[in-house]
Amino acid sequence: MAKTLRNAPIQTWEAGDNVQGFALLTKKELRQDRNGKSFLDLEVVDATGMMVAKIWSDSPALNSQFEPHQFIAFRGSVKNYRDQLQLSIDECREVNDGDRHYGFDEALLVPSTREDISDLWMRLERIYSEDVGRPVLRRLAAETLAIHGKALCEHPAAKAMHHAYRGGLLEHVVSMAELGSLVCRHYGDLDRDLVLLGVLFHDLGKLRELGAMPANDYTVEGRLVGHVVIGRDLLIERCVAIPGFPADLRLLLEHMVLSHQGKKEFASPVEPMTPEALALHFIDDLDSKINQLRAARLSSPGMQYHRGLARFVYLPTQEPCSPVDPTEPHAEEQREMEMPDLDEPGDEPGETQERLFRVD
Repeated sequence: MAKTLRNAPIQTWEAGDNVQGFALLTKKELRQDRNGKSFLDLEVVDATGMMVAKIWSDSPALNSQFEPHQFIAFRGSVKNYRDQLQLSIDECREVNDGDRHYGFDEALLVPSTREDISDLWMRLERIYSEDVGRPVLRRLAAETLAIHGKALCEHPAAKAMHHAYRGGLLEHVVSMAELGSLVCRHYGDLDRDLVLLGVLFHDLGKLRELGAMPANDYTVEGRLVGHVVIGRDLLIERCVAIPGFPADLRLLLEHMVLSHQGKKEFASPVEPMTPEALALHFIDDLDSKINQLRAARLSSPGMQYHRGLARFVYLPTQEPCSPVDPTEPHAEEQREMEMPDLDEPGDEPGETQERLFRVD
């Protein structure tokens, strides 16, 4: 039986639901169907997930004014298309300050890491203060974190592929650094200092390649130069600031940053030529792919085609290992904020709904 949900997290939507609320619009493309009729291809997100959305040619929302990276108010229905949930939008507009009366809250709509950012930051500081042996490289790490730490805590690690949410870059770097330490412990001939500094700098260029959330999109510099070269430039900048920084270490770190994508066709100017560069590439690749699969499992468990991996993947629902508080994680995001019956005294039935989507 179809349910009507108001301000319910995207993660809770099911096929057949009628939904109304607010979301962050991350994609808007005008397309034509096979009959030549125009429609809008969209992506809507909140703090719990993402869903593809469509505005078809017969929807009055087709001519509404709203743009990507804006918060929107919408009403529509959830459908199942080729085993994937999809939102068909009937009404849509940009939010305004008056929508706070109806439950609009940016904090519930910006995708964020499920980890505690302060805990991630403490783990990062501990790694680079305790696990890096060479004093000059400890200084390089400390000064880099002092300058870029605030942005690192806020930035996504990618536009869409992996860790594409607030705090995603910090989560990615901490995960890679901890994994890198384990890999170096197993392969004792790897230079742990180089691996850890390579982890810190490999995606640092994304601080300038991408805008911060919610406007997670490429900057002009990001398009023209790219995070790989920007990251190498940031590394040189920090090395030059340390008098007498060893030229051989700088060269090895430059190579790791420039080669971490693995192949030239993946935007690496050079391919990994040292053991540490190769290890960095595989650690990065593993962490990004596991994150993609985790997100896919949360969005739609089971058998599905994963475009990023270009293959079918099977992601069965996981049973929690221990009892889980249903309000965690992100209690506010996952709790269904039932919009109160906002028909105020004196309103005709349904008048509130008309006010919500009235364009003045």
